[in-house]
Amino acid sequence: MIKTNREQLVCQSVIGEITSPLGGINPYRIDPQGNSDIYPGVGGITYNLRIGDRACGLFADHVEPGVSISNFTQFQGQPGPNRALNLFSCAGNLATVVSGEAKGKKGRVTGKHGGIEHVLLDFPAKVLEQLVIGDKIQIRAFGCGLKLPDFPTIKVMNLDPDLLAQLPLKATKNGRLQVPVTHLVPAAIMGSGLGSPHSQSGDYDIQLFDQPTVEKHGLDSLRLGDFVAITDADATYGRIYRSGGVVIGIVVHSDCVLAGHGPGVMVVMSSATGQIDPVIDPKANLERHLPKLK
Repeated sequence: MIKTNREQLVCQSVIGEITSPLGGINPYRIDPQGNSDIYPGVGGITYNLRIGDRACGLFADHVEPGVSISNFTQFQGQPGPNRALNLFSCAGNLATVVSGEAKGKKGRVTGKHGGIEHVLLDFPAKVLEQLVIGDKIQIRAFGCGLKLPDFPTIKVMNLDPDLLAQLPLKATKNGRLQVPVTHLVPAAIMGSGLGSPHSQSGDYDIQLFDQPTVEKHGLDSLRLGDFVAITDADATYGRIYRSGGVVIGIVVHSDCVLAGHGPGVMVVMSSATGQIDPVIDPKANLERHLPKLK
């Protein structure tokens, strides 16, 4: 077992409601080749796209798997409650429906999507059929401040301690941490989300517009929920390019057609000094590691 500071962490409630998909006055999205079309996008309840499904090759743009929630409450004219929902929710947190026909049903947090500021949840298929837009869902937010005492140069974020305990992490003899991932992603192709001052909410995108790079790293096989390693990157205190650094993240939304965008990655670990050793494991996906619902 990898040691954590679990006993120091606070578990607190945050809440949101299922959002509606959005459409614009100009509904077309134009890709870097100049082609335009109208694509399903963020928000709502996505019935046929969940954790473990492919993230690429869909007729979609930024589609979020399962259920997307936000908190629309304004505090002193500011969206503070939604910021709290996004900052404190962690992958693996327990989510409970507290209104509507599915009241009492439980799911798990799977990710967070920046820009639109959504928290993403997965529920069993039967529960998805019971949910409606506007239903409220409360989350037991647990994981903010999670640390690995034996690895002080590795920053952990956006992970429930129970999910971290499910991951097959290994300490090496030279003091590094082995982390299973499905893919290695070069930092040079990271796009939207770079430069954010923190990584405790939101994500940043893998650009898939350069076919030789996609083929070299097998990125067209990315799945929603995959753990991936971004090499020569650091997200300890903001998402940047840093030679030798390693970032571990979870793929949270589908591929995109807009320039600078692609499958989104929510950061869960970062080492500016490269103390993380990514190990390729095709099964390193949330679908395999999420704590089972009781």
